[in-house]
Amino acid sequence: MSLLDKMLGRPLRSSEESKETLTVATGVPVLGLDALASTGYGPEAALTILLPLGLLGLRYLLFIVLAIVLKLAMLYMSYRQTAAAYPGGGGAYIVAKDNLGIHAGVWAAVSLLLDYLLNVAVGISAGVGAAVSAIPLLHNHVLGLCLLVLTTLTLINLRGVRESGLAFALPTFAFIVCMGSVLMLGLVRAWQGGGHPSPVVAPPAVPAATQAVSAWLLLGAFANGCTAMTGVEAVSNGVPMFRKPAVPNAQWTLTIIVGVLALFLLAIGVLCPAYHISAMDERRPGYQMILSQLVAAVAGHGIFYYVSIATIFVVLTYSAQTSFADFPRVCRLLAEDGFLPLAFASRGRRLVYSLGILALAFCSGLLLIAFGGITDKLIPLFAVGAFTAFLFSQAGMVRHWLRTGGRAMHANLFFNALGAVTTAVALVIIIIAKFVEGAWITVLVVPGLVAMFIQIRRHYQRVQREVEQPIALKTWKVQQPLVIMMIDGWNRVAERALEFGLRISDDVTAVHVTREDEDTAHLRALWKEKAEQPARAANSAVPRLEIIKSPYRKAYQPLLDLVEKTKREKPGRIIAVIIPELAEPHWYGYLLDNWYGAGLRARLLLGHDDRTIVITVPWYLREDQLSGKVE
Repeated sequence: MSLLDKMLGRPLRSSEESKETLTVATGVPVLGLDALASTGYGPEAALTILLPLGLLGLRYLLFIVLAIVLKLAMLYMSYRQTAAAYPGGGGAYIVAKDNLGIHAGVWAAVSLLLDYLLNVAVGISAGVGAAVSAIPLLHNHVLGLCLLVLTTLTLINLRGVRESGLAFALPTFAFIVCMGSVLMLGLVRAWQGGGHPSPVVAPPAVPAATQAVSAWLLLGAFANGCTAMTGVEAVSNGVPMFRKPAVPNAQWTLTIIVGVLALFLLAIGVLCPAYHISAMDERRPGYQMILSQLVAAVAGHGIFYYVSIATIFVVLTYSAQTSFADFPRVCRLLAEDGFLPLAFASRGRRLVYSLGILALAFCSGLLLIAFGGITDKLIPLFAVGAFTAFLFSQAGMVRHWLRTGGRAMHANLFFNALGAVTTAVALVIIIIAKFVEGAWITVLVVPGLVAMFIQIRRHYQRVQREVEQPIALKTWKVQQPLVIMMIDGWNRVAERALEFGLRISDDVTAVHVTREDEDTAHLRALWKEKAEQPARAANSAVPRLEIIKSPYRKAYQPLLDLVEKTKREKPGRIIAVIIPELAEPHWYGYLLDNWYGAGLRARLLLGHDDRTIVITVPWYLREDQLSGKVE
């Protein structure tokens, strides 16, 4: 078994795809980690904005959470309908493209991709924040831990959908049990204490107020808290990933995810004010995330605390799993429509879209490095992409119901229209409230990516128009090409290239570019002995050797000039330029050899001349040829 098989598992046949589908039990961890994990950073993001209000800010948290849960309910109704209306995968891209036009679909797709990308960075950084809360010694290694988790998650997802679901099932349900127990016990104690329970471990003191309450501050807190809703669209995007009957399984999965998320958010909204738990500065030593403070306040710092923190760490860091499931699928849809290279639509060895997974991992790694793995810095960028995708999806569904009608049209139209309006209002609030803090980056990046994707599609369309109309084949006019081959001396590589050249043409010219002071007598003698004399003896065409001195040490231009001269002297003839090349047994050998040949090939192809053909003739190096003693 190869190392790759050990890391990623054996390659899967296309016929084994049915085994890689999801059930409700595996769908919750694969597609619900993002939404469930947002309980770890959504309320904390809202509390971060309320921090200047001191204890007064905690009183407003529940109202903000109620507004978020109300919006969450609207999204739930909308995405249940989307899953039923688009069983082939009703993500924002498909819905917007079908109902609002192709350009609206691209805007929705770009927003989705950014949402998934930022979800990876935010989830991993928040999870590492949970680990730092329990083990303060890790504070100086935040970025390294983030990149380690990202690498692990990438490898797990490259192994396939089913294995990633099984890998995250136990930690996900352990998180639900642990946090559910903590929140339930905390609510009971808060009720018994008349709304003022005694914490087992007192949380850090809430800083004194530094400013008065304002509508702007509350809107900013709501904008930050809306990150708790990211991920709810993942199930409707991934309906084809479910085992049959796919739509009911997807809807049940969505119901469980949204139900647990709403209950957790409401409980946190009640308990943080009751226990005086507020946000802390993640960049300072002694940082404690609010879930860590809450578990300690309710259950103390015993074994249950560390088990709970472990589940929080796993769920938060691996909430990026949702992105790894859906980001490659959106890339596939874009690639099939010509907005991305077709390689994004090809399944890898484990029946997953490997290129999309690797692209997501690479971009997320760059984002983590750029922001140092700090959650607070990433939050302002996060919600803009998510809510833009929500808006396109729900607006598209409004158009869908108006277009298709049906018995339940009015009820469906009401929920989608209400969701679209409230999403639009929330998006405007998020952009305005978070613009200076970093949302401007997303506002600029989205149009730039949309323009790039549209240009990619136009490129493919231009290529298709150019090549789809075949020309009439005139076999009676076919002539042998004029062959020009480059050599750096007489050796096996040159001999192999010359042999091939003589097979396809009777007019072969070998070109050797040299310095002014180089002695070429030896090469001329070898050429006469090894090339010209054997050709004459066989009564075949005699190849010519042309040595060009380059006074300014230009490597490519002398040969390019010869090609142009030949084209002028012999109009209408095809010119085949042969480039001999060493075929290395190892990838790293290409870093040392063939630089000249690669550069010449690029220069010739960039000339866009339909009379010039470039042919690479390889000489294959073998291990035994490289193992001899070298002095």
